[in-house]
Amino acid sequence: MNILVVEDDARVGDFLLRGLRAEGYAVQLARTGPEGLALARADDRALLILDLMLPGMSGMEVCQTLRAEGFQVPVLMLSAMNQTEDKVNGLRLGADDYLTKPFAFEELLARIEALLRRGRQQRPRAATLQVADLQLDRERMHVSRAGRTVVLTAKELAFLELLMSAPGRVYSRERILANVWGTNEDPLTNVVDVYVRRLRSKIDEGHALTLLKTVRGFGYKLDAEPS
Repeated sequence: MNILVVEDDARVGDFLLRGLRAEGYAVQLARTGPEGLALARADDRALLILDLMLPGMSGMEVCQTLRAEGFQVPVLMLSAMNQTEDKVNGLRLGADDYLTKPFAFEELLARIEALLRRGRQQRPRAATLQVADLQLDRERMHVSRAGRTVVLTAKELAFLELLMSAPGRVYSRERILANVWGTNEDPLTNVVDVYVRRLRSKIDEGHALTLLKTVRGFGYKLDAEPS
């Protein structure tokens, strides 16, 4: 998932950059309003995190301009101003959510996930996921690689569907546990690592191209890029 952060405060911007990348998001940082507007126009984004007070052009002006040009990317606005009027103005100008500084990083992550989930619900859900020659038929919950059926358990299917829904995105162990097991704590020691080994043996063993990869210090991803 590609996120653009527009934040002029170096400390906050760098904190968001490091934290979101550690959670597996691809993040780009802009320091001014005009720079943020140009980057938002240049690339397809999953989400825009936009500070209200920016040099050159305010966050509200950036948001209003993008909406007027037809951009539908979800916008999470950040601000140290917590007056109801400020929040209402931000939402009326096109922001999807508004978070007041200072904020807890876990709350930011929860709001990001809610906005991304809402965006996915508004788009038709793909019936089939495919990465290279690996296919997952969501209707029948049937997995195949190179035309051969791969038999998976329910948890293995849920894990694989999560990874295939965003090829190339790195998922931390915590995010995998939350999405597949519905918990923030490991119910068994190294359960994620155990399931990674199981999936590898079933989808990668015997194939020249390895799809399930470990990103040391961050987590796991599934993509077709050569290691």
